[in-house]
Amino acid sequence: MCAAIAGQRGLRVLLIEHFPKVGEKIRISGGGRCNFTNVQTRPESFISENPQFARSALARYTPSDFVTLLRKHRIAFHEKHKGQLFCDDSAEQIIAMLRVECDAGNVQWRIPCAVQSVQRAGDHFSLQSDAGALSAQRVVIATGGMSIPKIGASNYGYRVARQFGLRIVEPRPALVPLVFDKAVWQQFSAMAGVSLEACVRAGAGRFDEDLLFTHRGLSGPAILQISSFWNPRQPIRIDLVPMLARAELSEHLISLKRSSRQTIANALITLLPHRLAEQWLAKLGIDTNARIAAVPDAVLRGAASSLKDWQLTPTGTEGYKKAELTLGGVDTRDLSSQTMESRQPGLYFIGEVVDVTGWLGGYNFQWAWASAHACAQALVQRHQTA
Repeated sequence: MCAAIAGQRGLRVLLIEHFPKVGEKIRISGGGRCNFTNVQTRPESFISENPQFARSALARYTPSDFVTLLRKHRIAFHEKHKGQLFCDDSAEQIIAMLRVECDAGNVQWRIPCAVQSVQRAGDHFSLQSDAGALSAQRVVIATGGMSIPKIGASNYGYRVARQFGLRIVEPRPALVPLVFDKAVWQQFSAMAGVSLEACVRAGAGRFDEDLLFTHRGLSGPAILQISSFWNPRQPIRIDLVPMLARAELSEHLISLKRSSRQTIANALITLLPHRLAEQWLAKLGIDTNARIAAVPDAVLRGAASSLKDWQLTPTGTEGYKKAELTLGGVDTRDLSSQTMESRQPGLYFIGEVVDVTGWLGGYNFQWAWASAHACAQALVQRHQTA
């Protein structure tokens, strides 16, 4: 994106990619249809040690700007859950579009091509690469984070940043499933595949999304979202019946004592997936075959409370191999929010490599487009005033 804009505005641009294929993260996103942006994008949807950093770039390149680009290339798309936009056909269309945009800017490519070193040499940068020695007045690092190493992700961008004295906010997996102690999770591991809508909280995060049980822990959009806010050794809190307040749930269960002859398991099945309802009663030591009319009010209130505030502490995450994103990155204190240029003149950082992490649902692609646009504009302006 950055290369295309800069090239179309008259700059000579070389784009270097170390992986044999370009745009792999685009290709696998959104189930192969690429959730390329979110119409609800706002600065508050991003996590950073400097929450205001992303504001400028996001304001100057919005989801509607990217949609305009898609329409120019006649790429059909649709809106899904909570403002998420997806291609009607394939993520390959986004990759093809960006390639065409690069071609329009006469962007040159080196792929696959690894860069062994980047050095400052007077008024330019000297690079040693698989394609030999290269020289450039300005270098843009758009290498992403460490998530999904099988498609080429690495810590390369952080290494370059540290080399030039830039600070790094410690990276860790984000938008990632959470795992639990084997002994603790044993009672729930058989429920792998069960999903339901839940409200999940941790730290400053709260999300009402689907939750999915796995053999090792929890996943699904609600958990992926909250993983960005969870800190090790802290519990997460889950409301398994978010459609009812605690008092409403208690009264609902107690009212069934007067009007129903069903078992307590059958009563809970109207609120929870069948397997979860039975497992939850077993967890509480309540006979699943007990008639709800015979269950004491205090026990029903206790069951309601446990469903509304399930607290459990993950032992960790599924790691970078399953993470959709990397939290942390190049410290924004060492970057310009207007231009993405670092304290090292001529060296820029954009996209996921920066300490700006969006929510699940297209926000991180929008940050990629917006930061690329801000950087490209700055490169052009620098060239024009040089």
